[in-house]
Amino acid sequence: MKKLIVLFVAVVSLVAGVAVAAPVAEKDRVNIDLRRTTLIVSDIENSLKFYRDALGFKVIYDNMIRNPRSAKTDEESELARRLVFVQANDDYIGVIGLLEYTKPRRPVREPEPKAFSTGSAVLLFTTTDLNTRYADAVKVPGVEVIEPPEDVSYPSYDGKSTIGVRTSTMYDPDGFLIELNQFLDD
Repeated sequence: MKKLIVLFVAVVSLVAGVAVAAPVAEKDRVNIDLRRTTLIVSDIENSLKFYRDALGFKVIYDNMIRNPRSAKTDEESELARRLVFVQANDDYIGVIGLLEYTKPRRPVREPEPKAFSTGSAVLLFTTTDLNTRYADAVKVPGVEVIEPPEDVSYPSYDGKSTIGVRTSTMYDPDGFLIELNQFLDD
């Protein structure tokens, strides 16, 4: 059953990912874009090992944010947090924010009871070198493998052929559900 759920989510993700890979025609555009997803993390340096070092995202912003805004150090502030933005291949969409509260520290949430349960989100990344990215990712402390890389086939859009995809799933160091895919066919 677990593999069936993983396969279903991968098919939906694959179809969604391929369907929006090109810019939307001007006549079909809506007045909203999803620019960034921000993940609240417990150890931003460990998260950077995963997203920057293992997966290959580029850091485009890294700052401390303090309240009151006049505070120059964490000691002078009531609230302090470090915010880092990492991006893949687009400077407007596809950005992930990593936010660590340093003062006061935030409690760690309870892990979700089961992967792919209602209310959970899946961050899906497509890469051209899944085996390397996967091998680097699983070395990061706190990463938990759900499914190691495997080759699967999905029905194509015309239903007459299949699309080959190498896929794997894991939890990142803070328990966010990650799926890594690599297309095996054009």
